[in-house]
Parts: sequence; C-alpha cells; structure tokens
Amino acid sequence: MDNQHREITGYRELSQSDIDIMNTIKHREKQVLALLDSVEGKDPRWAAIARTDLEKGFMAAVRSIAKPGS
Repeated sequence: MDNQHREITGYRELSQSDIDIMNTIKHREKQVLALLDSVEGKDPRWAAIARTDLEKGFMAAVRSIAKPGS
C-alpha cells in the first residue's frame, strides 16, 4: 500500500530532513553498539545495562523526531 504510514493514527508526515536525521541516528546506534560488543574483559552485567540504556536513548531520539507533541 502506498503511503501506508499515513494510516497510522497519531503520527505525522516526515520531511526528507527528518528521515535523514533518523537514518543517521540509527547508523550511529549500530556503530556504538558494535563498539560496546568489541570491548574485551567487560563485566557482562554492566555491558547489558549499557546496551539497554543506549538502545533506549537512541529509540527516544528517533521517537522525538517521528512523533513530536504527542
């Protein structure tokens, strides 16, 4: 279906600039999480906490662009 994103209640139309920023954030997230995975000798518990908090932060950043004001 063309433009199916318009069928999702509560979301707005994204500009190309919004899409570009969101894609940059998602790219950086992959880089940061790969860096975390590459650290040797890390404490597994703290690494898991770091991963979760980083994922939440990146998700919040994307959401701040995708659905502002809601």
